Amino acid sequence: MLTVLNTMPPEVFDAVGVVGFAMYVMNYTLLTFKKLSSESVYYFIINWLAASFVLTSLFTSFNLASAMIQVFWIAISTIAIFIRLRGRSQDQQLLA
Repeated sequence: MLTVLNTMPPEVFDAVGVVGFAMYVMNYTLLTFKKLSSESVYYFIINWLAASFVLTSLFTSFNLASAMIQVFWIAISTIAIFIRLRGRSQDQQLLA
């Protein structure tokens, strides 16, 4: 796995990071214009993906502070996704 990553040009990692940035901006814009709710599981999935993409981009140009922020967003988004999904299954059990 690491051998494959080492053979990839750095520009690929930069592009992945830019996609992550775009996802962050898109998510915040959708939230601002009330097209997406902060209670929605999709909000946290997009945040999780964005953080994962930005963290991936740090493989070739590491920055500890940025990596720590991305790991935090991945962790907190993972927790939020599980909470939202668990809430959905509990709601469905109440309806049954």
